[in-house]
Amino acid sequence: MTTGLLPPDPWDGFTGVLAGVDEAGRGPLAGDVVAAAVILDPARPIEGLADSKKLGEKRREYLSGMIREQALAFAIGRASALEIDEINILQATLLAMKRAVEGLPRVPEWVLVDGNRLPKWSYRADAVVKGDARVPAISAASILAKVARDGDMVELDRQYPQYGFLRHKGYPTADHLEALRRHGVTPVHRKSFAPVRAVLNPCE
Repeated sequence: MTTGLLPPDPWDGFTGVLAGVDEAGRGPLAGDVVAAAVILDPARPIEGLADSKKLGEKRREYLSGMIREQALAFAIGRASALEIDEINILQATLLAMKRAVEGLPRVPEWVLVDGNRLPKWSYRADAVVKGDARVPAISAASILAKVARDGDMVELDRQYPQYGFLRHKGYPTADHLEALRRHGVTPVHRKSFAPVRAVLNPCE
């Protein structure tokens, strides 16, 4: 007889140093792809952790502050638009994740990464599909990565106010595409992405 209950995740009950990893910014046309790695403190649980995409901006910023204050360790890793163009967005995302984990002040005994791909590294690790909804440390990483990347966009908006980065965060919205056509491509745009490439090479 089946109970209908799902088997427990293998990391449930793990008491060692566990890091969660997630990224933000794979889809935009500009800016870095940003990853975060977080080791939560079991003695200081943080209420309300969830996939950053399901949280409002104010809630994300509040939780980001709590994570930075209460986690045992955290780190941010980035891969630039130039690196994205050189090695492609998937490899750049994995590179940002690797940099985040390597930036942790504590060495994790197990790393759980949101998604279905892992960077090449020597850590014990698992890829967890929909991990940002299943693993609190990954949820925390998704929040830190999103808030960090949004902060990057605030700075890019100051540098390039005509592009509207504050509004669209670099995503290919109609007003972003119009700004690209009107003002051209900046050094922070991902030149390998089709809408940017179309502005650079209109005759292709």
